Amino acid sequence: MSAVDAPAFFLSELRLAGRRRRNQAGLAVLAAVPIIIAVAMKVAAPTGDGTSEGPHFLGSITSNGYFVALAALAVEIQLLLPIAVATVAGDSVAGEANQGTLRYLLTVPVDRTRLLAVKFAAIVVGAFVATLTVATAGLLAGWALFGAGPVTLLSGSQASVGGSLLRLLAMCAYITVCLSALGAIGLFVSTLTEQPMGATIAITIIAVTSWVLGAVPQLDWLHPYLLTNSWNAFGELLRSPIAWEPLRDGLLSAAAYMLIFLSAAWARFTTADVTS
Repeated sequence: MSAVDAPAFFLSELRLAGRRRRNQAGLAVLAAVPIIIAVAMKVAAPTGDGTSEGPHFLGSITSNGYFVALAALAVEIQLLLPIAVATVAGDSVAGEANQGTLRYLLTVPVDRTRLLAVKFAAIVVGAFVATLTVATAGLLAGWALFGAGPVTLLSGSQASVGGSLLRLLAMCAYITVCLSALGAIGLFVSTLTEQPMGATIAITIIAVTSWVLGAVPQLDWLHPYLLTNSWNAFGELLRSPIAWEPLRDGLLSAAAYMLIFLSAAWARFTTADVTS
């Protein structure tokens, strides 16, 4: 694949992912969850004082609709967002092999390394779109039901609407990097099979297992090495000053996972005998 063809191939990959009904349905489900949270909190009408600590932010929703987006991200990052990434990643190579188009792609010819790079870039974009969908739906639903205004940060100070939106965008970027590490694992798994559904299930199990192990206090020695250990650190961006250490640890962990599993995917895919 020439350098001229690479952008066209990338756009084609994005269009293909965007046209898949299961991906469209997945985005609809991701967007529905923050709306359900907002409506449930409106109906329940809990007392919120805006001083909630921790990643879930539920106690602050009624004081400012902005927190619906944060609560939705905290809820969905544990299962639904990983499933969304697992679906795209599992389909990346295994889907092509299952449909018999992978061998055709490689006889164009397409450089295998560049093909993997395009596939992973599409996974990253998919992770960002999924995360942004949750945040946007939560923000709109929250503002509609609870109103907008300056946001009281976890440290007690206030941020303007514009400043809080920039913080939310930074949170989405951080979560995207974390999910991209799962996507790198998924890309590797996808090179091992011709069954995209099997790859999707395996990737989801990896994410869920990491969350479960992280909840076991007796395994605290293992926690720093778990894929999901720092995913909830996005909440640190709602402090003033921002607590950078947990965020740095999360980014370094994600980078390490990406390096290891993208290398494994490259080693597997570039030497594999593609027959389908």
